[in-house]
Amino acid sequence: MQVSLENIANLERRMTVSLPAERLDGVVDNRLREIARTANLKGFRPGKVPAKVIEQRFGAQVRAEAFGELVRETFDQAVRQENLQPATNPDIRREAEEAKGEIRYTATFEVVPDFGTIDVSKLKFERAHATVEDSDVDNMIETLRQQRRTWNPVDRGAQAGDFVRVDTHAETAVQRIPAAGVEQGATVLGSNVLYPEIETQLVGMSAGDEKTIETNFPGDWRVPALAGHTAKVTVKVVQVSEPVVPEVDEAFIRSFGVKSGKPEQFRKEVRSNLERELKGTLMNRLRVEVATKLVEAHAHVELPPRMVEGEARALANAAAEQARQQGQDVKMLPDNFLIPARNRVAAGLLVGEIARQNDIALDTGRVRETMNLIASTYEEPAQVIELYRNDPNLMRGLQNRVLEEQVMDWVAERADATDRNLSFAEVMRPAG
Repeated sequence: MQVSLENIANLERRMTVSLPAERLDGVVDNRLREIARTANLKGFRPGKVPAKVIEQRFGAQVRAEAFGELVRETFDQAVRQENLQPATNPDIRREAEEAKGEIRYTATFEVVPDFGTIDVSKLKFERAHATVEDSDVDNMIETLRQQRRTWNPVDRGAQAGDFVRVDTHAETAVQRIPAAGVEQGATVLGSNVLYPEIETQLVGMSAGDEKTIETNFPGDWRVPALAGHTAKVTVKVVQVSEPVVPEVDEAFIRSFGVKSGKPEQFRKEVRSNLERELKGTLMNRLRVEVATKLVEAHAHVELPPRMVEGEARALANAAAEQARQQGQDVKMLPDNFLIPARNRVAAGLLVGEIARQNDIALDTGRVRETMNLIASTYEEPAQVIELYRNDPNLMRGLQNRVLEEQVMDWVAERADATDRNLSFAEVMRPAG
């Protein structure tokens, strides 16, 4: 095998690989003979199909498959020989003109930039710690009770926590909203589903009561016709209902899949779920902290431009898909995602480079543990595990995730990390 290398940009390489044609021909001939022994084609007895027919029927496919396998094998050998670290999958092109008895292809790809020796001891960041307390279990059970609450209509004035159905219409200096009739709505008093100044006026109102409220809507109000306007809003209460919260009895407990119906087992499972969620959130916080500091420390390093552009396109497509799911038809431009794309590419490359420089190998036990943890959140864990084992892409993603977590733990142990104890609620509180 002969290899020649060309630098076509700072981080882009074109590698030409030449191979004896017999390496491909031998594989193709063997496979065609294997097919001939078992082929069952109309008009021929099994195993008696002429070689010419086998060649015509299967030759192109077999050659393509064998060439692909040969490229994968020799490309890996070539990059090791040239001491290269590809950052992207190669663009493989077979040479149109090859010397007799030779196969030649070119592989164009971007390489991992030179980060130098990565000294993580200089990184400073905060590492959060938290535990699940009995009060957190109590709060979650109360949340589950509230999620299962029902509503009982009452003949009294509305108060905080009641579910109130209303008919409304509004009048600004220029229009009535809606132009005719009323809009039907509902809110739980205290949730501020309606504009807060209007919702507070519902307290004390009973079914059939009507009130007109003059208020100024902010410029960013969700109803464009009201945003930034002063309006007189007429509200009529249609129905007031009070919450009926279920007791934590056997029926309630069994509805969450706890067959015994016993409170002790229910609390144990709630705690287990909270601990799993807490562990994942703490790891995500650590991943973000470490990645941010690593990227900041290596902001001067040039990154593979095509890799960054590809990541920006992926982010733009994901954002556009999310917008479509929300009923919005918004065009997302990849250029608007270049900064987060660069950060993600840099973080991924740095994680891989830290693993390489420090011989951090994938912990298969941790992969298995993580897979089991993911599977345990589904009704049929065994099916989920089987899905991962049979899907190379899923398994590769899981392995990448676990290796990233290993690197983050390794960095955190050696960096200048300040430990901070937080409550469960503080850790789980949404950012912003």
